[in-house]
Amino acid sequence: MLVIGLTGSIGMGKSTAVGMLRRLGLPVHDADAAVHALMAKGGAAVAAVEAAFPGVVVDGAVDRQRLGDRVLGDAAALQRLEAILHPLARASARRFLAKQARLRRPLAVLDIPLLFETGGEALCDVVIVVSAPAATQRLRVLGRPGMTEARLQAVLDRQMPDAEKRRRADFVVQTGLDKAHSLNQLRRIVTLLRAGAEAAGRPRPLREIIGRYG
Repeated sequence: MLVIGLTGSIGMGKSTAVGMLRRLGLPVHDADAAVHALMAKGGAAVAAVEAAFPGVVVDGAVDRQRLGDRVLGDAAALQRLEAILHPLARASARRFLAKQARLRRPLAVLDIPLLFETGGEALCDVVIVVSAPAATQRLRVLGRPGMTEARLQAVLDRQMPDAEKRRRADFVVQTGLDKAHSLNQLRRIVTLLRAGAEAAGRPRPLREIIGRYG
């Protein structure tokens, strides 16, 4: 099975890309959704998060606004939170991959916002980065409810620069135009990767597949 990592900085259109990949028939593990489940009522991370940040749990679930207020701009607090969440999210991703392998899926996607920052690329055979011009990114993000310049900058400070992500990527999908353009790019990538997978699910040399995309 070929494991595809999908990543991109805030406001670059990754959520839209996830929907498109699912439309193209690929199973996707959403790291953000996994983290939400971990912090929801009954989630595996609730007790540990409350112990590290007393008062952030309301009615059995982590209140994400309260938690965000506690860690925003505090590097040490953010590291404590990540030390709780990242191992649990990684375990969820591994279970997902094991399930897809049992189902003999030729391709599977890991949607990980901080893929490079957390070493998540080690789980992947190829990486797709979604990217858009900085002006487009800011327009998208600042249009979100509750988003401010300070919050945006705090998020960007945590993330690897877009240029570096593009440099490390096997494929870059430009999302600054319309959705049809993005879908066409993703369809081409998926077609190449599917063509490079043998019947037993073992890919041909990836450099050969990637070279055909350029």
